[in-house]
Amino acid sequence: MTVLLDREAPRTLDALRRDLSRDHRGAVVEAWLFEDEAARRTAEEELAAAGVSARLRSAYKPLLHAFLEEIDTDGLAAATIRYPVHPAAVPDRFLLEAYPLAALLEGVELRFEPGDETLRYRVTLSYRDGRALTTEIFAPNHLAVDHVDATSLSPTGWLRVTGRPGGLPDLNERIETEVEALFRAAVDTVRAHHWGTQEPYFERLSVAVEVPAIERVLPFHEEGVSLHEALHEDLYFTLLEVFQRHSGRPVGDRGLQPGQIVPEIRTGAPRVRVETVPFGDLADEAGDWPEQPLETAEAPLSIAQVHRELAALGGQPILARSRQGRAVPGLIRPGSRPAVVITGGQHANETTGPVGALRAARTLLQDPELHLALIPLENPDGYALHRRLCRDNPRHMHHAARYTALGDDLEYRTGDGLFERAARSEAIARTGAQLHVNLHGYPAHEWTRPFTGYLPRGFEMWTIPKGFFLILRHHPGWEETGMALIRAVARRLARIEPLVELNRAQLAAYGAHAGAGPFTVIDGIPCLMGPDERHVPPLTLITEYPDETIYGDRFVLGHTVQMETVLAAVEHHAAVTT
Repeated sequence: MTVLLDREAPRTLDALRRDLSRDHRGAVVEAWLFEDEAARRTAEEELAAAGVSARLRSAYKPLLHAFLEEIDTDGLAAATIRYPVHPAAVPDRFLLEAYPLAALLEGVELRFEPGDETLRYRVTLSYRDGRALTTEIFAPNHLAVDHVDATSLSPTGWLRVTGRPGGLPDLNERIETEVEALFRAAVDTVRAHHWGTQEPYFERLSVAVEVPAIERVLPFHEEGVSLHEALHEDLYFTLLEVFQRHSGRPVGDRGLQPGQIVPEIRTGAPRVRVETVPFGDLADEAGDWPEQPLETAEAPLSIAQVHRELAALGGQPILARSRQGRAVPGLIRPGSRPAVVITGGQHANETTGPVGALRAARTLLQDPELHLALIPLENPDGYALHRRLCRDNPRHMHHAARYTALGDDLEYRTGDGLFERAARSEAIARTGAQLHVNLHGYPAHEWTRPFTGYLPRGFEMWTIPKGFFLILRHHPGWEETGMALIRAVARRLARIEPLVELNRAQLAAYGAHAGAGPFTVIDGIPCLMGPDERHVPPLTLITEYPDETIYGDRFVLGHTVQMETVLAAVEHHAAVTT
């Protein structure tokens, strides 16, 4: 174990309360902080008792918080919002940052228009009683060169003070809040450390942060506002980019194997601790999960149950082990019908796929002639980490569990030391399958990186949900066959009424904040198709269910949709393949 950083930071809200309560009677204060509403209101009351008129706002998603906290929406009939368009950000950055406002203002005629580079939303409100109001919402941001030498426009703290005592000049300036300072300290520490040239650089890099921050549930599907989650996401992907740069790889390279990066974010007095630690005893990593009926499972299955369910199916085992030594569950059942490979859990925080794969296999293997390879949980190390992280934050997406314990995306792994990737290679080689159904998920709520430009770099299309959709990758000459497959699957899925409603609502919200999107909607299912020779089978059908992280009836719907996708794809493939 090596401690690289252990640092406390003063809480910005406490410092403002202390400094402004002394000798600032009569002053007027506006501040933008990464604090929840309750903490900000309490501070306003304390400042008022000291004779200071203060309004403390959220620096994160300021337009959304203005509608949640300040703007009167009772009787609101229409709203026109001109959002900033800044040259240092993508044109729709501030429109996306307003998400999910369109869904929350149901029944209001809402119109978004591009504005100028001034960091203000200009809002015109019309009420049913004839009132008309205009207001401006400041969106504090700052420009900085980041860890990959890109210029990022990122949300930040801000302070305005007028009427200061003794003729002191007014203040209107950026303040680096404690959460920004802790983020910067962690990143700078990792960048400055001498990691050498041999991957992996560590077994596990732990980044433990305690900080008070916004945690707010929103009344639209799985949406919420969580600075703890956003900090996890930004730390994880920023540190991946740091190591990509260190290794000489391009930013976004998925073959990098730095080791397992684990940000753990909790509420507490501001503090960050960065250390390298060995894997150690992993017996309790995943914890003790209850057994669940497969068809009605309301949460991810335990690793042990996945193995038991797989063993009950029979077939020939696939033998592979993960970086941390866990068995990768898999089987091959030979048959005379066209072979299909089914996988789930490549990205282990996408949790409906393993259940859907097992449910589909139960049905498919009733056909004694079906030729099938099944790997329901390709990344058991990430899956165990996901369970551990969910103990503290069960609703967060936890992308630290997305990749393997080596820190890579197993699909991109080549050469020696395949570990868990060996299972898929064996399945494809032994079956000669022409179709691979690869079950995936993606964030069930907004995904942001607020301290490096807000949108997740390289994953901008995934920042807000758009319902369940399909991706078809095909070899040259397989486009027509692939289109027929994706149409057959979409047609079957369109019979699932709760899925149709989910897609309708999420596509509407996506369209209001992101436009039409790069996909084609077939029978209510967004679909993407394109050539890709990187995948070994000529056809790879990828599912994307918004399942990071869902439970209860929504989880059941998720793995039901995954199952139905597999069944539809296998049925169609068997019908058209000789």
